[in-house]
Amino acid sequence: MHRAIIHFDMDAFYAAIEQLDSAHLQGKPLIVGWDSARGVVATASYEARPYGVHSAMPMAQARMLCPQAIIVPPRRERYLEVSRHVFRILRSFTPLIEPLSLDEAFLDVTDSHELFGSAREIAQKIKTRIHQEIRLTGSAGIGPNKFIAKIASDMRKPDGLFEVQTHDLLDFLHPLPVTKIWGVGKVTAKSLQDLGIKTIGNLSRLPKQTLVTRFGTQGQRLFELSHGVDDRPVNPQREVKSIGEEETFAKDLSDNDKIQTVLLQQAQGVARRLRKRELTAKTITVKIKLAQPLGGGKFRLYTRSRSLPIATSDASEIYCVAALLFQTVPRKTRAVRLAGIYTSNMESEQHVSQLELFTSSSETNSKRQRLGKALDRLSQKYGEGIVCYGASASPHSAKSEDPA
Repeated sequence: MHRAIIHFDMDAFYAAIEQLDSAHLQGKPLIVGWDSARGVVATASYEARPYGVHSAMPMAQARMLCPQAIIVPPRRERYLEVSRHVFRILRSFTPLIEPLSLDEAFLDVTDSHELFGSAREIAQKIKTRIHQEIRLTGSAGIGPNKFIAKIASDMRKPDGLFEVQTHDLLDFLHPLPVTKIWGVGKVTAKSLQDLGIKTIGNLSRLPKQTLVTRFGTQGQRLFELSHGVDDRPVNPQREVKSIGEEETFAKDLSDNDKIQTVLLQQAQGVARRLRKRELTAKTITVKIKLAQPLGGGKFRLYTRSRSLPIATSDASEIYCVAALLFQTVPRKTRAVRLAGIYTSNMESEQHVSQLELFTSSSETNSKRQRLGKALDRLSQKYGEGIVCYGASASPHSAKSEDPA
């Protein structure tokens, strides 16, 4: 039996939520991101995209391309709320869901047809429910594997539905440019172009050994995908590898107290997101970019990490480690352009609670965990930032968060 895979992707998710919540933004070119000299675009509405505005673009460039655009700051908690509703709908059709981000997932509906109909019918039902319950739209791509489904979901955006049948797979795939293949960026595309390869069909005609000799293990993958072969399963147990926050300052910071205030606020945000996922982290990483140009628009970047004996989701513990790591960065007199905290090496809260039964610090850790959850409840009820660990607000500029 051929697999039936759906790739579902919400349309301009952040911007669509902002337009949903504020009637005066509907139908207007809208950019979500921090409006500062160093801000970046988180997402742009479909009204702004014809001007060339896209995600990850510098905000200054976006403003030049579309000066009439309305710029609003991101509201991550609101996006998380809507995301949870979307995923509840997805899970009502199959347990085999692999989240890719807040607004994107693969679904394996191979065994769901007896209950809900064909893959196309399931995709349409998902789209209808999301529109009825949330008043947003999403696009669905259907194929016999993840690679094809992902490409298909981009074919009819926004509010699209596109299916690729197994017998039409190569006719669909081969005219497409090689840049549609995962992992083919500018460098690989240039190397392929040097071989006269522009389309996936061109690529499929190269011998496997030629690709392996030229690109190593990636060559094997390129050969398989060019023939529409992708055996990767939809993995509902896909782990969150890291959770973090970083901030590029509107103005470089030299004052250590101000930088540490930012790190404290980031530690609070990271800890809150860990608890929401019922996760803890063993490894804390600090990312510091100095105002030291290296040429080509790049700046000196340092990362420092430390692993704890017991994983944590406590903001004060994350901050203490981060502050110590920050002190190890060789700054001299250099100002800081960007600061961030990331956590990794994840464990479940339950696992850590079991370990703490055998440690002398169990009572302290348990109290901290209960305090953190209490703060989360207050933030949920009264708004984020209602309670904090005694720090003044940092300058708002460009915030970038992982897509966990």
